[in-house]
Amino acid sequence: GINYYSNQYATFQKYFPDNSSNSISGNVVREICKDQSGNLWIGTEDAGLNKLNPKTGAIRQFKPTGESRSIAYTNIHGLLATGNNLWIGTFENGLDVMDISTGKIKMHYASGPGNKDLKSNFIVSLLQSKSGEIYAGTSNSLFKFDKQANGFDKAAAIPPNVFISCLLEDYTNTIWIGTHDRGIYYYNPFTKQKGNFENEPSNKNSLSNNTINAIYEDSKQNLWISTEGGGLCKLSKDRKIFSIYTTQQGLPSNFVFKVLEDDKKNLWVTTSRGLVNLNPDNGTVIVYTKANGLLNDQFNYNSGYKDEQGQMYFGSVKGMISFHPADFSKSITVPPVFITGVQIQNKELDVNNDSTILQKSILYTDKITLPYNRSSISIDFAALSYVSPEMTTYSYTMKGLDKGWTEIKPNRKIYFTNLSPGNYTFKLKAGVQGNWGKAEKQLIIKILPPWWATVWAYLVYTIIVIALGFYLLRSYHIITEDKKDKEIYEAKIDFFTNIAHEIRTPLTLIKGPVENLLEKIEEVPEIKEDVITMERNTNRLIALITQILDFRQTETKGFSIDFLKVNITELLSENFLNFSALAKKKNLLYNLSLPPTDLYAFADEEALNKIFSNLFNNAVKYAHKIVTIRLLPPDIGAMNFTIEFENDGAIIPAEMSEKIFEPFYRLKETIKQQGTGIGLALAKSLTELHKGNLYLNNTSSGLNVFVLCLPIKPKLGNKIKLKRNQRS
Repeated sequence: GINYYSNQYATFQKYFPDNSSNSISGNVVREICKDQSGNLWIGTEDAGLNKLNPKTGAIRQFKPTGESRSIAYTNIHGLLATGNNLWIGTFENGLDVMDISTGKIKMHYASGPGNKDLKSNFIVSLLQSKSGEIYAGTSNSLFKFDKQANGFDKAAAIPPNVFISCLLEDYTNTIWIGTHDRGIYYYNPFTKQKGNFENEPSNKNSLSNNTINAIYEDSKQNLWISTEGGGLCKLSKDRKIFSIYTTQQGLPSNFVFKVLEDDKKNLWVTTSRGLVNLNPDNGTVIVYTKANGLLNDQFNYNSGYKDEQGQMYFGSVKGMISFHPADFSKSITVPPVFITGVQIQNKELDVNNDSTILQKSILYTDKITLPYNRSSISIDFAALSYVSPEMTTYSYTMKGLDKGWTEIKPNRKIYFTNLSPGNYTFKLKAGVQGNWGKAEKQLIIKILPPWWATVWAYLVYTIIVIALGFYLLRSYHIITEDKKDKEIYEAKIDFFTNIAHEIRTPLTLIKGPVENLLEKIEEVPEIKEDVITMERNTNRLIALITQILDFRQTETKGFSIDFLKVNITELLSENFLNFSALAKKKNLLYNLSLPPTDLYAFADEEALNKIFSNLFNNAVKYAHKIVTIRLLPPDIGAMNFTIEFENDGAIIPAEMSEKIFEPFYRLKETIKQQGTGIGLALAKSLTELHKGNLYLNNTSSGLNVFVLCLPIKPKLGNKIKLKRNQRS
């Protein structure tokens, strides 16, 4: 077949064990340094030491053989080339010094009890200062080599039992010491200035983590501190301000192992998830992974070296890579991006089955419309890049939902759950190596509202709210008017009641002398007519006052009744006779129709008298020519009896049939007639106390007919006799 090779990205030179004599001996590359002859020395943690000739590519391996002049151990942690000597730190096997020209170990230093002995065999880091002093960082302290005594002295600036992980001398000759779990210590052997930096959780201007993997000084004298889980820390030139770079700033991992600066002042940072090219001026980050040609993504602690030509070397757990940053050709080709699929409620949209939503392939669709109950959507997409698809990065936004762009890398599916009704625009773009294309793929998504949230529905809601508001406002005005009318009504009742109380006593006192005069009229005939007039009007006034007080009692529920057996026929006849004179005076056709047998009912006789009296009075007062009262014979077993009071006075309109029973209400046609306006109201109240009914029957005969319907025998609850309240 045919294979396609793309020269789009830089190629990393790789060094790893391949079981040949011209390869490095181990996978886990830790220490890298160069000697005065230009040879590159590579220390591994699993297979000893290697010497690489960069010009020829020849590699020589050094492994422990058990002989005194071979290296002490396969696990190398510290390397330092000084002249013809190569200092080799090992894991728990002390410190070797090799003669570079012969490749033989000429000195070995081990921990011991002596004053000039090391106190640990784990040599982690080595440093030669500008003044020529050699420092050895171990698992329990920092030591300085005493050339004259051929031994080591403990550095006084470091507390005991501190694990030293890395060493650096800055532009002021200050020695910086990275530790495990104790932050960073520093001291200047010339000025004697010393101190330390640690993580302070409450202080943002502090180290992000106390475990330090590496320290590097850039060309601007800033310190770059690699931490274990805290990302990358930058300490300013004046050593006062910390800046933190983590995954939030674009790093692939917060586990940082080594930092180097290239000739263009860009930083190269190794992490547990790839190699990072960081521009410290603008914060731009480019991440290289195995997909870009790395051996793997996991680099090793404090493993890195840059030579005089700008060539970079970094060690990982699978070997070593080498490259020159100037050889990198940044990709300028951005692959086109397409939406390849859309799922609604976890079901793939299909042109054949979902033609109402999708009229053509989703590849060529720019807009879809969905009902409100199908608003959970997922979108598949892809960029047409065949070189290294893993390097393609996607960024999307949903206008109407998201505020900004979201960048995603491995996933090519996005989910949106239960989108609210409205218009959305999904935008998607692809990028490679931080180079984003200008072209965007766009899909407009419209979610229809449910019927109860449409414009018409809201219009109906508005009308309902307005109608309800109008109804409530009208009801409020009605209630206010009713309250006002009730207050006026109560004021009238209170006024009449108070006047009645004031008048009743003088009338009672007047009635006595009048009765005495009646007894003397035979002796003085001249005063007979005047005395009779006085008596008639006195009795009328007393009757009116009594009526007002009785009505007030019925209104306040203070009027009580006694249910006794009453001859209705006889009581009705008596009242008929009482108004005969008035009917005769008005020349009325005055009739009473009674059944052949007397009718008896349980009722309060006095209350019935008041009811009959008011109805008779009303009928006679307003009649023009005819007044007819009928006691209708009840049917056998009937529970009620009925009396009709009929007159031919001014016809009461049907719409006033209830109004006339209200206190103080008078028709315009009868406004000139004398009366209190409470007679019918009192009659109706007393009727209701009897559990009966009094109403106006509108007929087509041109007559007003008041119908009184009362029970013949009250219910069980009404058999209790109640004494009448005393009137004042």
